[in-house]
Amino acid sequence: MKTNAIVAGVGMTTFGRHMNRNLKSLAGEAISQAMEDAGISPQDLQAAYMGNAAAAVITGQMCVPGEIVLREVGIGGIPVVNVENACATGSTAFNQAVAMVTAGAYDVVLACGYEKLVHEDKAKSFSVFAGAADVELQAELEATVNARMKAAGMTVTEGGQRSVFMDIYAMMTADHMKKYGTTREQIAAVSAKNSYHGSMNPRAQFRDVVTVEQVLAAREIAYPLTLPMCSPIGDGAAAVVVVSERKARELGLSKPVRVLSSAFKTGWDFAEGESEASVFEATIAQAYEEAGVGPSDLSLVELHDASAPSEIIHTEYLGLCPKGEGGLLVESGATRLGGRIPVSTSGGLLRKGHPIGATGIAQIVELTEQLQGRSGARQVESARIGLAENGGGFVKDSVAALIVTILAV
Repeated sequence: MKTNAIVAGVGMTTFGRHMNRNLKSLAGEAISQAMEDAGISPQDLQAAYMGNAAAAVITGQMCVPGEIVLREVGIGGIPVVNVENACATGSTAFNQAVAMVTAGAYDVVLACGYEKLVHEDKAKSFSVFAGAADVELQAELEATVNARMKAAGMTVTEGGQRSVFMDIYAMMTADHMKKYGTTREQIAAVSAKNSYHGSMNPRAQFRDVVTVEQVLAAREIAYPLTLPMCSPIGDGAAAVVVVSERKARELGLSKPVRVLSSAFKTGWDFAEGESEASVFEATIAQAYEEAGVGPSDLSLVELHDASAPSEIIHTEYLGLCPKGEGGLLVESGATRLGGRIPVSTSGGLLRKGHPIGATGIAQIVELTEQLQGRSGARQVESARIGLAENGGGFVKDSVAALIVTILAV
C-alpha cells in the first residue's frame, strides 16, 4: 500500500517484567505519551486500532480489551478495532490505521500495541506462542521441524520448556548453516551487536553488553540456539498517532515522518519452486516499489529478530547483502551503529524485548525517533529513510503474516 499518512507522535513504555502493572497502566502510558508528542487531546482522535495477542490467555481479558484500556485514559465515542495477528499484531494495527487515513476516512487515528505476557506459570506464556501455529497440526509441525533439522545434520533434542517457535527458528538456522556455511560465531555476533545497541536504549528489557564468547557459552535452548540468541518474554506497550497531510499542516509538525509504504501479505500454499522465502521476497519487493526506494537508500532497519539467525536471514531477504552472506554482513560490522546499514538500533527483539502485541509499533517508534534525530547515544547520523519488518505466526510451512513498512523524513 502506497500511503500519504504521517506519524505525528509516538510513545512507549519500558519493556520487561511488569508483574505489578496491568494492561490499562501499560497501554495508558504509551497512549498518553503519543498524544502529547503529537500535540493532540483525546477528543481529537477519530478511531483507534488496538493490538493485543495474549490478554485472553494471560489475564483473562478478551473480546473488548481495546475499549477497556482506552476508557481508562478518557477515550470513548469512537470506532475501536481490536487487532490480533500473532507477533505481527502491532504492525497490523499500524497498517490498518495508515490505510484508513490514506483512504480519507479519518484525519487522526491511534494505533497501539500492548501486552502482558509474563506469568508466574511459564506454561501459560508458552501456550500463547503454541497458539500462533495451527494447533490441529501440532504433531505434523513437530515432525517437520525434526526431519529438517536431522536432514541438516543436527541432533534433535526433545523435551524442556521452550517456545515452539524456537524449534522452528532452530530448524531454519540449521538449513542456513548447511546451505551457506553460516557459523554459530556469526549468529552470536548478532546477539552481541544488538546488546551493544540495547545498552543505550533506556526502554530496553536488557541493557547489559554481552560478547560473542558469552553468547556461545550460555545455556542451550534448541541447538544451535543459546539463550541470548532468543528473544525474551516481556510486557510493554507502544503507541503511534497517525494523521493526514491536512492534519499535519494544521498541527504544524516540525519534522513530520511520512509513511511511504506499508506492504502486508500472508503466507500461501506454495507452488513448485516456492518457499517461505517467497513470502518475504514478495512483501519486501512490494514495499520497495510502492515507496520508490531500494535497499541502498535505507538509513537503518528494525527487523523481526525473534532469534539471532533471523537477522542474518532477513538481511538477505531485504537485499542488504547477497543470499548466503548475512553472516558475513554482521561479522563485518556493517549492521552495527556507525556501519553502512545499522540494523536494530533499538536492541531489536533480542534485547529491547518482544511483548508480542507491542513489537510492531515499537519498531515504528524507534524509526520515527531516529528519523527525527531523537535517539541520543544510539542516533544514526543523517537518518532519512527507515524500514520495519515484522512477521507473525506460522501456518503449514511459512510465516502467517508479514508487514514491511518504510518511513522517511
